[in-house]
Amino acid sequence: MQESAVTTWAERVESLKAGSLAALLAALFFGVTLMGNPLLIKWLMPLLMGQMAGSSSGWAAMSDLQLLTSEAIAGFSGFLFGVTYRYILRQDQNPHLKSGAILAFGLVRGLAQVDRVLVDQQSLLPCAILGLESILLFMVARVGLDTALQQGWIKPFAS
Repeated sequence: MQESAVTTWAERVESLKAGSLAALLAALFFGVTLMGNPLLIKWLMPLLMGQMAGSSSGWAAMSDLQLLTSEAIAGFSGFLFGVTYRYILRQDQNPHLKSGAILAFGLVRGLAQVDRVLVDQQSLLPCAILGLESILLFMVARVGLDTALQQGWIKPFAS
């Protein structure tokens, strides 16, 4: 086997490790925020909106299949972020590239959710919360990836 083929497979394995770690972290973060959303809907929204808590909306009204699908999408988004993030860091340690990757992935995911929520609701607060959750999801993945790269668990992409 040629050296370039070995290098290519080694790079693929490292990308798979980065993507898998980011997918796991994104799915875990999504699960944690999923548990917090009913509390947010029940307590914070009525206070901010001046309404009575009583109707079920947002995540609380989703079926188990919808929740599992959303969890899988969060994990897959994390996987794609992890692979992409590893390639972004190959040239230099530019903090703007790191932050830009988080913002780009977070906005794409968040704005897709906002588009869905705006069809059903008039309020912008759930949209802001979903957007913030998406950005935080990729921030958590970035911290995990940066830690793994610093510890040598995942090797940076060779330039």
